[in-house]
Amino acid sequence: MDEAVPANLTSGLRHDAGGDALLAVRPVSGYAGDVSPQLAWAWVRSGQAALVDVRTDAERAWVGFVPEAHALAWKQWPGMAMNPEFDAGIQALGAGGKKLVLLCRSGVRSIAAAQRATELGLQAYNILEGFEGDPDSHAHRGTSGGWRFHGLPWRQA
Repeated sequence: MDEAVPANLTSGLRHDAGGDALLAVRPVSGYAGDVSPQLAWAWVRSGQAALVDVRTDAERAWVGFVPEAHALAWKQWPGMAMNPEFDAGIQALGAGGKKLVLLCRSGVRSIAAAQRATELGLQAYNILEGFEGDPDSHAHRGTSGGWRFHGLPWRQA
């Protein structure tokens, strides 16, 4: 089991064929970096990071959620107003220097949230592709990327 699970996190890609990129941090400016959903999940499972879902309450209820994630909306629906409790919530989750991996729908809002967390002195990473990934040619999400697409744990209410 200890060997099978880490191997499955790379989705069958060979390390000599670029699969090792799934388990590497992509450096960026303004926050700790971008990580693949697979690396984020490995960190969460090993206790190295806390997973923070920054999507709206409505998105988590309608589209699905990661059971192990801490729900802390960056903005709230309707109107996408800033969550006035975001700063206090993210500081509590990052207390003690724990890494934070931030998840949104497509990996965009989580960048802004990671930047804010970094401004607050925390070590925050954006999860690439988000929960649903980018839309395909038919404007459907979840068919070519994202947390769900990669078979990582999630549930729907």
